[in-house]
Amino acid sequence: MQNKKILFMTQAALIAAIYVVLTMMVAQVNLASGAIQFRISEALCVLPFFTPAAVPGVIIGCFLSNILIGSALPDIVFGTLATAIGAYFSYKLRNNRFLVTLPPVISNMIIIPFVLTYAYKIPGGIPFQMLTVGAGEVIACVILGSILITALIPVRKAIFGSGDEVGCREVGKTV
Repeated sequence: MQNKKILFMTQAALIAAIYVVLTMMVAQVNLASGAIQFRISEALCVLPFFTPAAVPGVIIGCFLSNILIGSALPDIVFGTLATAIGAYFSYKLRNNRFLVTLPPVISNMIIIPFVLTYAYKIPGGIPFQMLTVGAGEVIACVILGSILITALIPVRKAIFGSGDEVGCREVGKTV
């Protein structure tokens, strides 16, 4: 029982750290926030396919990233909330390797345009920002996330443990 908790906390911490590092990298080229954003770290939102520890991992990673890149308070709160919703519903859809990629796209596409409009006063309107944020999320979560899932499937037990220990799903049960 204690080993399961340690494994869970270790996985969550590592996922959070990787999320922060990836976000800080894209922040260097001004793609971590704004009307046009491409956080490659959002690809990690598909990791609930392998482990429930990914849910708090990406939430903490997003929260810390938003603070470290100097986001406005509404972005720290609602940006983290968007990632939390996406990660939670990805976990709920973990039996389907395609559907697991969609909740982060949808939650960010709905929530972040309001943050951009009201917290940062970025012009363009909500529908335009839904399109731009949605496009960045599709690239990060659906395309890169699917590549990440495919790359991790052969080594999933070595990285995430057995399915009984951390909730990893068997590949044969996925679409």
